[in-house]
Amino acid sequence: MLPGFGLSLGFTVTYLGLVVLFPLLMVFVKTSGMGWDGFWAAIMTDRVLAACKLTFGLSLMAGLLNGFFGLLIAWVLCRYRFPGRRLLDASVDLPFAMPTAVAGIALTTLYAPNGWLGQFLVPLGVKVVFAPPGILIALVFIGLPFVVRTLQPVLEDLEIAQEEAAASLGATRWQTFRRVVFPQLVPALITGTTLAFARAVGEYGSVVFIAGNMPGKTEIVPLLIITKLEQYDYAGATALAALMLVISFALLLLINFLQRKTLVRRVA
Repeated sequence: MLPGFGLSLGFTVTYLGLVVLFPLLMVFVKTSGMGWDGFWAAIMTDRVLAACKLTFGLSLMAGLLNGFFGLLIAWVLCRYRFPGRRLLDASVDLPFAMPTAVAGIALTTLYAPNGWLGQFLVPLGVKVVFAPPGILIALVFIGLPFVVRTLQPVLEDLEIAQEEAAASLGATRWQTFRRVVFPQLVPALITGTTLAFARAVGEYGSVVFIAGNMPGKTEIVPLLIITKLEQYDYAGATALAALMLVISFALLLLINFLQRKTLVRRVA
């Protein structure tokens, strides 16, 4: 056994247990006191179902958009040298450093009917603020860095010799990317997209300002949980939190299974 393994493992399990596992366990313990009928009645209302559909649907769309554009941005930052590249690279981390409430206010101001961009969209019949498109923009904004920062190390470690060998054998640039480069990026791309999706599902600060928070239309699940807590409906908030945990955990398991399957296929 490695020296210090037992002690370090003990600290790891204890820390994760206190910080992550124990709080999540308390959610299920609190929910179990409601009984199945109470839990079912709390989560099967029209308001809850509409909020879940909006939250997970837009989070999935935001994750897929970030997967595509995050790959493009990471490719440009790693493969090209141009003036302002360092500034562009640093700007990717802005959603990490910026408070989410500030991001929500900035996006609302930008896309409001009298905002810099909103004033051009309103005449076209495009409503962003207080509508699902505004929520989608906020979720894309806060999730993009996860994809870019996950892909960059993989792109930087890729051997250029493989691409040169493919080109010497007559492969086009698209064939080289599709058959040589992209398969090596798939695991990192899935990981980054998963992180962006998970971040979007639990986002609150940047969405609450731009969404309008209209029940059944632009109300997200995190806001609904806060609303229930403010109304002293602790049982309903706990039930909804447990539902979010179960769905999120199931989706993450599915995505991790697909990622592992991709890795096994690559090795084979």
